[in-house]
Formats: sequence, C-alpha cells, structure tokens
Amino acid sequence: MSRIAVFAYSDLGHACTKKLFDLGKEVVFVATHADAPGEAIWFPSVAELARSRSVEPVLSEEPRELLARLNAASPDLLFSFYYRNILPKDLLRVPRFGAYNIHGSLLPKYRGRAPVNWAVANGETKTGATLHEMISRPDAGGIVDQEEVAIGEDDMAGDVQKHVTEAAVRLLERSLGPLEAGTAKVRPQEEPAATTFGRRRPEDGRIDWALSSREVHNLVRAVSHPYPGAFTDLFGRKMFIWKTRLPGLAEHDTYPGEVRFQEGKLYVACGDDHYVEVLRLQPEGGQETDGARFAEMRTLP
Repeated sequence: MSRIAVFAYSDLGHACTKKLFDLGKEVVFVATHADAPGEAIWFPSVAELARSRSVEPVLSEEPRELLARLNAASPDLLFSFYYRNILPKDLLRVPRFGAYNIHGSLLPKYRGRAPVNWAVANGETKTGATLHEMISRPDAGGIVDQEEVAIGEDDMAGDVQKHVTEAAVRLLERSLGPLEAGTAKVRPQEEPAATTFGRRRPEDGRIDWALSSREVHNLVRAVSHPYPGAFTDLFGRKMFIWKTRLPGLAEHDTYPGEVRFQEGKLYVACGDDHYVEVLRLQPEGGQETDGARFAEMRTLP
C-alpha cells in the first residue's frame, strides 16, 4: 500500500483527507494551517481530523522543517487539497510517485485563489474540480482528471463550493488506483486558454451600483454566506446584502443606487436602469432580516 502525504485546509481539504482515511489509505503525513485569529472558520478542522485518525498534524509552515518532516515520513504520493501555500520544488521531489493538487476550477481557467467565488462573480455557468500534477508554477501542471459542476444563475458560491468539494472527492477516489500504480494518464494544460485570479478580500465586497443589475447580483452571490458578504452604505450605515434576485423591473431616468419600496419589496436601481430586489440584508452589528420586512419598517407611517 502506498504511503501518502497530505497538505490540506478548508472544506475541500477536510473532505478529501477524510476520504483517504475512510478508504483505509496509509496517510503518514498531514500538514495544515493553524486557524488565523479573526478569520471566520466555517469549515471543519483538518488538524482535528488527523488527530482523530492517530496522525499528529504538522502546523509549521517553515520550509526546512516541512522538508525534514516530509523526508522522515517517506511518502510515495503527495496530495495538496486547498493548502494555502505554494509548495517548493524540494517538497515536490520527495514522493516517488509524484505530487498532485486538486483545484476548484476547470483548469486552465481560474488558476489562483478563490476560484469558485471568482467564477460566480463573473457569471460563469459552470466550474468544476481538477486533479493535476504539481510543478513550480501554481495550478499549471498536467491534468489527470476533471469533473464539471453547473452554476445556476441564482446559485450562491457557498452552495457551488459544496458541489465542487463533492466533485473533488469523486476525482480523488477514482484516480487513486492509477496514481498508485503509476498508470495515470496526464495531459498538458492549454496555456492560451489560461486565466489567473488573485485572492479576494472583504473590502472587495463593496457594491458599485453603477454596474449592471446582473453584475451586482453575481457579486452578492459570490461573497454571501459563509464568505464576508457584499455591502453598501445606501441606508445611512454599512449594510450587508446577503441575497438578491433579478425581478426584471426596469425604469427610465433612474440613477445607480436609487432605492425603491414597492408593494412591500425593496429594490435598488443599477447602472443599466434595471433593479435588483434585495431579499436579505443586515446592518453592521445588527440582525439579518428579510428585504420585505425592512421595506415594511421603512414605509410604516
């Protein structure tokens, strides 16, 4: 049986690592990150998972210590599942059967950070998971396998991420045999089609109402729960917008950010003269509420 090393974090990292344990694989090394102070941790702990399976996790991110610990574990295969750091060449050369990563997009599209959030923000209708070789350039190695995930026009990034994680687990399970046997077929990525995106920060959730209604709707979907959220200052204070829809309502002579209460509903005009309906919102430090309830309170005599 192959000895397996894992570098993992977040929901996808936990799910794929758990699958290896559940399949009875000999996981001899698990590296993960210590949770960052102040970060909202919405996913299960890889460190706790490893300990529950009698593997003490490596929390150090110091390259020389990682290399020494990895060499001591003597793995045959190495997997990276949403580990946040780029692994140096010295680490990638340790496992005799190679090092592989699962990325949350259909590579070569959406290389880089937060691939699901970017795909939703850009209005994509599909994304997926890709298992690929690890090389010095991030997310650029040859592809072992991929699985597509559909994105509906109202799907939230959190829900899409769950489907991508499920696809990643299936990719891993069906590819393990060929990887361990050294028979996995690898195809190069199509470099001319590659796109790369950087990390997203909470401040990137600010809504620009001069954008089209669909662009605003896509932004809200991309950063809604469990992510930091889209926000605006339209209502006299910082307000998070957690859910919207496109009602097909348009008027001439509107202006971006124009607020409209109509028939118990809350609408905001965008740069294309179309409105988005706000379904869920929350004042900073306050309680989340329905847009209809908010509209009712604002229109009461």
